[in-house]
Amino acid sequence: MLELRNAAKVVGGDFHIHPTDLVLERGTLNVLLGPTLSGKTSLMRLMAGLDKPTSGAILFDGADVTGVRVQNRNVAMVYQQFINYPALTVYENIASPMRIAGKDAATIDREVRRAADLLKLTPYLDRTPLNLSGGQQQRTALARAIVKNASLVLLDEPLANLDYKLREELREELPRIFAESGAIFVYATTEPSEALLLGGSTATLSEGRITQFGRTIDVYRKPSDLVTARTFADPPLNTLAVVKSGGMFRVNDADAFTVPAHLSPIADGPMTIAFQPHHLSLQPSTAAVQLSARTQISEIAGSESFVHVGFMGARWVALMHGIYDIDPDQVVELHLDTRHLMAFAPDGRAIGLADTAA
Repeated sequence: MLELRNAAKVVGGDFHIHPTDLVLERGTLNVLLGPTLSGKTSLMRLMAGLDKPTSGAILFDGADVTGVRVQNRNVAMVYQQFINYPALTVYENIASPMRIAGKDAATIDREVRRAADLLKLTPYLDRTPLNLSGGQQQRTALARAIVKNASLVLLDEPLANLDYKLREELREELPRIFAESGAIFVYATTEPSEALLLGGSTATLSEGRITQFGRTIDVYRKPSDLVTARTFADPPLNTLAVVKSGGMFRVNDADAFTVPAHLSPIADGPMTIAFQPHHLSLQPSTAAVQLSARTQISEIAGSESFVHVGFMGARWVALMHGIYDIDPDQVVELHLDTRHLMAFAPDGRAIGLADTAA
């Protein structure tokens, strides 16, 4: 078990990591989700022993390892920018941690070939890293981490430099590998979709703070605050500042739309309502309210379209399957599935969550 007790990191008078309490159990996959500079790498460095916390403590299986260097911990790390030994073959790169640990030749060969097969590296075992593509070099670094049999494995956006097909394959395979190892895995990413695909547990980070930690699907469906909801949205979360007045949401004294049943118990007053882009559509739905909005831009990304619109002073994006090439400054009828609306108090606390999960 890895435990952070009120651990903080201050650099030049600024908090890189605010005082943090966190417990990670063996055999678990834990995702650190947040935008660039949210503190993911800083937190992982504290976990590994690369940095010492300014205050607080780091414990592993009950022992205080706050001052123990990374060289004296059973930790494996893989970064977005791959690190391999340039003079060694792929085989020897993967084998290196097992040779240092004194494993026998048969065990080394078996584990190297198993990891190489998993990561599609078998044809390249006799090559040196300089004769590999960037993606093949990253896979070599991943394979070395897998065979090390570390107690703590830290992966800092490890799939970012891989091609799409291999990323998808590894996202499916990694949770199984992690579960079988008995190690603690910590996986940092900026992509909400990647966190959802990996499953496990997720800690959302913002400006050096963990805003929420729990089962990944629960954090996504039941954000504790607006910051967490925004962190777990890609494209960005759609929001609207409203005043609840009886059965209506109002903006600047004008009726916006009817309060859905699951939010009706909330006390009247100012709040922010929010929803994911895929709950806004140009296609009619029996569960949706119809709203008039003005288009700003439409983006086509393969089989999906992102239609940006303005509604009562807010800028929203609708994510839809299919091709929607719409000129700017057009009035369109949008359909919002209000069953998925969330409500947040002026201080950002969640006061009403979606009625249905999606």
